[in-house]
Amino acid sequence: MNKPIRVLAVGCAVLFGMLLLNANYVQFVQAGELNEDQGNRRVIDAEYSRERGPIFVAGEPVAASKPSDDRFDFLRTYAPQPRIYSHLTGFYSYLYGATGVERTHNDVLSGSDPRLLLNRVVDLATDQQPKGGNVLLTIDPAAQQAAHAGLQALPDQAKGAVVALRPDTGEVLAMVSAPDYDPNVMASHDFDSTTQAWERLNDDPGEPLLNRAIQERFPPGSTFKLVTAAAALSSGQYTPESMVTGQASYTLPNTTTDLGNDGRGSCGGDQITLTRALAFSCNTSFAKLAAEDLGAEALGEQAEAFGFGADVFDDLPASATSVFPESADDPQTALSAIGQFEVAATPLQMAMVTAGIANEGTVMKPYLVAEERSPDLDALEQAEPEALSQAVSSTVASDLREMMVEVTANGTGSAAALPGMQVGSKTGTAQSADERNPYAWFVSFAPADDPEVAVAVFVEDANVPRSEISGGGLAGPVARSVMEAVINQ
Repeated sequence: MNKPIRVLAVGCAVLFGMLLLNANYVQFVQAGELNEDQGNRRVIDAEYSRERGPIFVAGEPVAASKPSDDRFDFLRTYAPQPRIYSHLTGFYSYLYGATGVERTHNDVLSGSDPRLLLNRVVDLATDQQPKGGNVLLTIDPAAQQAAHAGLQALPDQAKGAVVALRPDTGEVLAMVSAPDYDPNVMASHDFDSTTQAWERLNDDPGEPLLNRAIQERFPPGSTFKLVTAAAALSSGQYTPESMVTGQASYTLPNTTTDLGNDGRGSCGGDQITLTRALAFSCNTSFAKLAAEDLGAEALGEQAEAFGFGADVFDDLPASATSVFPESADDPQTALSAIGQFEVAATPLQMAMVTAGIANEGTVMKPYLVAEERSPDLDALEQAEPEALSQAVSSTVASDLREMMVEVTANGTGSAAALPGMQVGSKTGTAQSADERNPYAWFVSFAPADDPEVAVAVFVEDANVPRSEISGGGLAGPVARSVMEAVINQ
């Protein structure tokens, strides 16, 4: 063999070897990545044509796949109340992918989870199309309905969110965001209408695709005084009966700026108990004790103990982390103590604070998915309650519960009162930008002697006069209706 032919043969052999190596690399190393690529239409077509598993709430499907007479075989549908569960189920769209539980538990719902390999082998052997598994949610349908109806009843299509937790387990009993949307329009096989719906939803100034319960954080206002009170009681320097300032104004340290109370008056005297300060949401009390006694570090540590700064929710995508400022001087500490300055929390976070107080000081990790099952209803995984932290001692938690009961009985939280039982609560009104209305907050738990539910209600914009915005007035009735729905079953 002459030299040119030998060189050509060697070159061809090298190229052939590289081709084999590349084929093996693509098939074995890159296979998972390529299958998950949103641009891989072959995989998307195959998965979209599969009978996707249902999502259940209290034994009833809120998302399911129905036979379709087009090339995709099955159509994803959300019924009978698609809007109520829209931010939980999310949507499953050929053009725009998946959101909500449809995304976080896609492997089970699509049938591609490794734990369903045996099912796929059996389907292949019997010439059956693979089926998806089932996902069961923790939601209490009565509480979810009450939360949705409460937000819908607010003036002029208000924006806001509700989260209800079971304090001793962390189960999400209700999670609603307003405005909502109909996920069926995103799952449609009419791709022109799906595109139009996508553009309409994204152009809507109300941001209906945003889950305000977990995906955005806001200044928590006076509901954060629960964290400040927890830090004060945990320090050993204060008891519920300790005397604090109740004056009408407090000059922030090293400034000439006066901080006043809501209504600009005193909270019942120059000196009042810490319990009364919480009951009447006295700004001057909490600002002074934080700036002059506790300090920013103690507040930050207490906030962290309740879950601030941690990514704690796995069952829905894009959950925001609540924050307490990394550093703050004395005036900023005073403002932080009343839930202003750079303090920002999700409604889920404030529900966790409330649930932790209700649960003897133990904050449970919140979860939405109770169980995953195979298409044959065999259990794949069942959620187990998990303690996130011991935010305060059981003694401090007991003191805080009694103080919150006083808020409902004789303070600003009367909107949460339920006949025949004690209810703990805390109101909040948080300032935002000068050109927009304040935020309204309300957190509560019931019954006080054996809490079954902890609720956080947030109203971002109710389009009412500024003077009519308060946590008790706007958010309190919503919290009460959710608690009633859970307890009266």
